[in-house]
Amino acid sequence: MVITDSLATFGKYCIFMSRVFAIPDRWKTFFRRTFFEISKLGVDSIPLVIVISLFIGAVITIQMQINIVSPLVPSYSTGLATREIILLEFSNSILCLILAGKVGSNIASEIGTMRVTEQIDALDIMGINSANFLVLPKVVGFLIYMPILVIFCIFTSFLGGFFIATFTDIIPLSRFVYGLQTMFQEWYVWYGLIKSLFFSYIITSVAAFYGYFVHGGALEVGKASTNAVVASSILILLLDVVLTKLLLQ
Repeated sequence: MVITDSLATFGKYCIFMSRVFAIPDRWKTFFRRTFFEISKLGVDSIPLVIVISLFIGAVITIQMQINIVSPLVPSYSTGLATREIILLEFSNSILCLILAGKVGSNIASEIGTMRVTEQIDALDIMGINSANFLVLPKVVGFLIYMPILVIFCIFTSFLGGFFIATFTDIIPLSRFVYGLQTMFQEWYVWYGLIKSLFFSYIITSVAAFYGYFVHGGALEVGKASTNAVVASSILILLLDVVLTKLLLQ
């Protein structure tokens, strides 16, 4: 029964996305709404990304230095390990799990509210492809801005570790910076950016799907937002395993 329901939901999602990726009726309106969504979903997420990244970068630096106590391990290993953790997982996978809660719930609640207040029905009656009109700008806008959020996350995470090395005596700053530079692989940055693009699509499309098919009232809108965040988080973790295998094998 669970498998049958899952297949039915997946089929419904595929049909919904075929409507979303139709050619917009008015390109001028599409571009205007896309820029608006970039500001709302992307730019407004920068403060959250900066705060979380600063503290996570600081915590990772402290934990790495405390746990690397063997005299056989080079002193610059703290900076190297911090860099690898941030580039490979935190700046893309963990960041997108956090954004799934903020951006995903925002999209699901917004579209769900439009559904229960019959605004989407009004668009359909006017002959407008409501799925394309409402969802495609969100998907494209967040997809465009996601790499910028990843770059912000990487930079501010390193800055958090830099502050720890500067204002405490846990690790010398020169050793930390040297570790950040040691054996750097450019592909790890591209790897994180590529993963973030897939995750941004999951966040926006899944949240829009759950919000679009809400039936009922305010309680159902809240449930749809919760379901959207849970489903997005699970799909991000599953896709993370697949992409890691494909991109780092």
